[in-house]
Amino acid sequence: MNDFVLLILIHQVLFQGMFFAKNFILKHKLGKPIRGFNLEANLSISFFVLFIGLSIYLAMSGGNPGKLNLMPASVALFIALLLMLANLAVGLASLRDLGDSWRVGVIEEQQTQLIESGIYRFTRNPYFVAYLLMFAAYTVLLQSLILLVLSFIGFGMVHAMILKEEKYLAKTHGEAYQQYRARVPRYFLI
Repeated sequence: MNDFVLLILIHQVLFQGMFFAKNFILKHKLGKPIRGFNLEANLSISFFVLFIGLSIYLAMSGGNPGKLNLMPASVALFIALLLMLANLAVGLASLRDLGDSWRVGVIEEQQTQLIESGIYRFTRNPYFVAYLLMFAAYTVLLQSLILLVLSFIGFGMVHAMILKEEKYLAKTHGEAYQQYRARVPRYFLI
C-alpha cells in the first residue's frame, strides 16, 4: 500500500466516520428515519462511492491513465492535504451546526428548523461544499484527468440535490428561507 492510498483511506475513515456517527446518533436520538429515499440522494451516494473507489484504485495501480502531471508530486500532495483538512473542517462544522435538523436527502413529511448560525452564516450547503473539496483534493493528489471529469459530473449531481433541497426549504420555511437565501451564498462565494 503506497502513501497516497493510505492518505485517502485515513481521510475517508475520518470524513465518512463523522457522517455515519452523526446519522447513527441522530437516528437513535429522534427515533425516526433521517435518510430520505429520493433519486438524487441515491444516485449521488452511488457516485460518491464510485469516485472514492476509483481514487483508491488509481492510487494503488500506479499507472494512472490520463495523468496530467501539472505539478510536482510534493506540491500536489501539499495542496491535496490542505483541501482534505478543509473538507474535514467544513464537514465537521456542518454536522455540528445543523444539530437535530441534519437529514440525508429531503424527507417531505419531517419539518426541521432553519439553521442560520455557525458555518451556515457563510454557506447554505456546507456539507455539499465538503464533498466538492474532497473531489478537488483527490483530483489534485492524483493529478487525474478521469477524476477531473468525474468531479464536474459530481458537482452537477450535488447541485441537483441542492436545488431539490432549496425547493423543500422554501416551501417549508417560506419568507424566512427567502431572506436567508438572499443573505447567504449557495456555496461560499456564489
